[in-house]
Amino acid sequence: MHSLPSQAIRPLSLSSSSSFSSSSSLYLRFISSTFPVSPYFNPQSPVFTAISRRLRRSTIRSCSSITAKPSSEIRRTRPKDEPDSKLRALRDLFSKPNIGIDAYVIPSQDAHQSEFIAECYMRRAYISGFTGSAGTAVVTKDKAALWTDGRYFLQAEKQLNSSWTLMRAGNHGVPTPSEWVADILAPGGVVGIDPFLFSADAAEDLKETISRKNHKLVYLYDYNLVDEIWKESRPNPPKGPIRVHDLRYGGLDVASKLASLRSELGEAGSSAIIISMLDEIAWLLNLRGNDVPNSPVMYAYLLVEIDGAKLFVDNCKVAPEVMDHLKTAGIELRPYDSIISEIENLADKGANLWLDTSSINAAIANAYRSACDKYFIRLGNKRKGKGKTSETSNSQVGPTGVYKSSPISMAKAIKNHAELEGMRNSHLRDAAALAQFWLWLEQEILNGVKLTEVEVADKLLEFRKKQDGFVDTSFDTISASGANGAIIHYKPEPGDCSVVDANKLFLLDSGAQYVDGTTDITRTVHFGEPTTHQKECFTRVLQGHIALDQAVFPQHTPGFVLDAFARSSLWKVGLDYRHGTGHGVGAALNVHEGPQSISFRFGNMTGLQNGMIVSNEPGYYEDYSFGIRIENLLIVRDADTPNHFGGIGYLGFEKLTFVPIQTKLVDITLLSVAEVNWLNDYHSQVWEKVSPLLEGSARQWLWNNTRPLAKT
Repeated sequence: MHSLPSQAIRPLSLSSSSSFSSSSSLYLRFISSTFPVSPYFNPQSPVFTAISRRLRRSTIRSCSSITAKPSSEIRRTRPKDEPDSKLRALRDLFSKPNIGIDAYVIPSQDAHQSEFIAECYMRRAYISGFTGSAGTAVVTKDKAALWTDGRYFLQAEKQLNSSWTLMRAGNHGVPTPSEWVADILAPGGVVGIDPFLFSADAAEDLKETISRKNHKLVYLYDYNLVDEIWKESRPNPPKGPIRVHDLRYGGLDVASKLASLRSELGEAGSSAIIISMLDEIAWLLNLRGNDVPNSPVMYAYLLVEIDGAKLFVDNCKVAPEVMDHLKTAGIELRPYDSIISEIENLADKGANLWLDTSSINAAIANAYRSACDKYFIRLGNKRKGKGKTSETSNSQVGPTGVYKSSPISMAKAIKNHAELEGMRNSHLRDAAALAQFWLWLEQEILNGVKLTEVEVADKLLEFRKKQDGFVDTSFDTISASGANGAIIHYKPEPGDCSVVDANKLFLLDSGAQYVDGTTDITRTVHFGEPTTHQKECFTRVLQGHIALDQAVFPQHTPGFVLDAFARSSLWKVGLDYRHGTGHGVGAALNVHEGPQSISFRFGNMTGLQNGMIVSNEPGYYEDYSFGIRIENLLIVRDADTPNHFGGIGYLGFEKLTFVPIQTKLVDITLLSVAEVNWLNDYHSQVWEKVSPLLEGSARQWLWNNTRPLAKT
């Protein structure tokens, strides 16, 4: 799947005062391939942290091609110009008692800062009509604007009606949502948010930005304004059952994980930690859920103390087997909605709470701070009454927040042996399903069968379901023919999609959740005769893919340093793409995970480490014409280099994905001998690893599509 924008990745090296989860992180500076990187690169350096804080605002390089105009220069038909009843109803609430606001900010996230969320929490999609996974809506009394990143520009153009202004985040001169609302309101304006939907950092950044223009930020705790107008038509919260993740796939038992976490608590001087990221909870407790489409997680909070732990979750999701699993690990159950009162009780008891303010929502962080303030007020009053000396009253007694990045994020990102084996095995089964699928699709197209993009995606799901251990797709399949391929995060809908055209490029980005692993793969093919221009574009994308796959680099190198490897061949002819090159991937968990990434956005200083998994997915897109992307998943592995300059080790990549790359689209005259050898070696591995899982015509298809190329 296309790589995440940087705001979805939480850099562990950044302090709590710097937020990259807000939309302002889309403005991080584009670093070229000439950026100097020392072999002694230290991602914890305060110098680099300070630089990353400052480089919040920049441009994303143009993705316009030689022949196609950028989307900003082409007007397309938008939804009908008619009064927006939802916006009118929302604005009517602004002046209600106990609200009194001039603007309301609606993010994409749920209370856990999730990228993919349950339908009942898709508030930004409901109010705006834009269904992309990333975006921020801001509604004032007379204006409405929607920010999204380059993956979604074309989709947003299509889905937003004329009541909305599309803000192409990252383009030159486009303000952040907080900058825009600060400028648009009259002095002394009041901006409202639901504090459960903003990370503590994002809320603080918003408050700081608007305060410069004498505006005020208010937290609306009691109700979400979008929910108020959504009313009875709003879907119910999910109540899918939780299951235990088998230890043979998880590799490490819950007791061991908790012991390691508690050791870190002690070292940090904290007595408890609150965890809200759903994949972190699932990983730590060896549980998987069904609450979020494509992501095997459950809505919950987890509070881990030195001598116990509490899971805040809807009790109806917990089967007896899961209850026994939790009891064995010493974990008590609490109602999901009781998290705020529990946080307040912790402060009341004097607990030092570890808070990752890049992910913990502002409601929780503020509840703890307020409860701490009340604690010290009571303590001060007691001391006054007992006539304590000033020396005693100034001593460090009472609850204190420990503001640090979550230690679980990195532990989860570095896969253990069992997790890596599960990922390898699931990818081979997935490759077998894809070989069967591509054989079927080619035969259908050859026979002149008219298939819609949705029908193709549904058929792929049928093949995957036949594989052992299949659970779900890992994201909505991007099945895109012709111009739809240029919509980077395109989702075909029944009744509103294209027929797969044999004479156009076809891009298929898909993935699956298995009990032992998570897959994500993109292939671009042509069923007829591609143009010379299409072949050149495809080949340059392939060259970037090969360059990143073959990269060898010092330990702890951050992903942004490698991003230029994948773009270099495109840059040589003035081409580029608007998304990052690689994202982290969970093991039988979220298809997008941090903290690592490979992206042009300077700011994520997380160094790559042995055992991490990343995607390698360069692409090229001509608006309203076609899209190209080639994606494999890679394991970061130790590299065997003859030297170790500076006394440090070096890293490289191991392939996880083994599916043929269509050689019909390759212009071999552009490839070096080494690049041809890479492609031939890759196809040799595909045949060796996947053919034992196939038989008959599917095995023959694999043979036909893994034959070596010869460079004359």
